[in-house]
Amino acid sequence: MEAIQNLIERTSSSHLSMPIPSREELNTIYKAALRAPDHKDLKPSRYIEVSGNGLDRLSEVFINFAKDSDPNIDQSRIERYKKMPYRAPLIMVLISSIKENQGVPKIEQMMSTACSAQCILLALNALNYSGIWRTGEVSFNTSISKLLGLEDNEFVIGYLYIGTDAGPKKNIQAIEYDDFVSIWD
Repeated sequence: MEAIQNLIERTSSSHLSMPIPSREELNTIYKAALRAPDHKDLKPSRYIEVSGNGLDRLSEVFINFAKDSDPNIDQSRIERYKKMPYRAPLIMVLISSIKENQGVPKIEQMMSTACSAQCILLALNALNYSGIWRTGEVSFNTSISKLLGLEDNEFVIGYLYIGTDAGPKKNIQAIEYDDFVSIWD
């Protein structure tokens, strides 16, 4: 796929099924992810790859998070959390592993991980797979970090749900850049 075409035509899909990228393709995708902007080469991004039985494990983490967050939670909300990981055959948990560095603030390291997520989505698209980035209350909090076994300096910034696009294709609307760009000359 041509690089510029990939950039301007990539879309997210919430209808994902098998197949997922092979191990070789995933290694290529991670190489792309780790080329994201990274001030002082701190390598703040890491990932938890979840598929197969791992989806059951992530489901339990989400259920425990829901129960810990609201001891009075009703069963229908617990079911919602239980089902969340099964919306795709592969999930990448996006983790910012914050390094203490006076020249690189926490937010900049988190933005590096966000850029790595976009690199992953673009690499998936180039390899004819798809994904969608999800956040919500299971992101950006210490409770979920602890349930996932992360270190104190690590934070989940989101989840990439990955697979093959199985839903209706999104209609890509033309975007007029004039609506988003100011030119000072």
